[in-house]
Amino acid sequence: MKFVAFERKLQGTGASRRLRLAEKVPGIVYGAGTPSMIELDHNALFHALKKEAFHSSILEMELAGKTEQVLLRDYQMHPFRQIVLHIDFQRVDATTKIVKKVPLHFINEENSPAVKADGCLVNHVATELKIQCLASQLPEFLTVDLATLVKGQSLHVSDLKLADGIKVVTQGKPNPVIASTSVPVEEEAAPVVVAPVAAAPTKAKKSEKQNRG
Repeated sequence: MKFVAFERKLQGTGASRRLRLAEKVPGIVYGAGTPSMIELDHNALFHALKKEAFHSSILEMELAGKTEQVLLRDYQMHPFRQIVLHIDFQRVDATTKIVKKVPLHFINEENSPAVKADGCLVNHVATELKIQCLASQLPEFLTVDLATLVKGQSLHVSDLKLADGIKVVTQGKPNPVIASTSVPVEEEAAPVVVAPVAAAPTKAKKSEKQNRG
């Protein structure tokens, strides 16, 4: 993806506030040299942030007539308004080793034996994974093929087919689960409550009422 940034000369809280009033977003680009202060068009950035690729792939930033490769590193949103307050990028090249979260794309779930034959539910235990690789190897997403998933089976990180040079950072968990199966719980029928029927008065009670009369 490609986006356009502009050089930002003014810094500080007051300058950032004026930028936001002008529908601009202050930002910074660091790594591989001197950090660059930048500003971006708010509406264009807001819509770009809705795209998955903007978060998990190498981006081409046009700045002052030059194009640089960068990664989105962080951004801040207003607590309750749909406004981007600040954004950070990192310069990268083919030799830069990075650690980045990438989304998981699950495929062939409906064709798996677990779903098709046994009517199981597939639980997506993880929706993204943190990986380590060279910037040039960064995938936009990782594909999880569920075509062979069977009832009672769980898929782990070790079941993923990763390209050479890509390593999943598991953060202390040796082989975490990324998908599992479960059998739907059938709803129990509610018990039928029968209202008690009032008993008819006995002959003895009838005779007793007649004697009193």
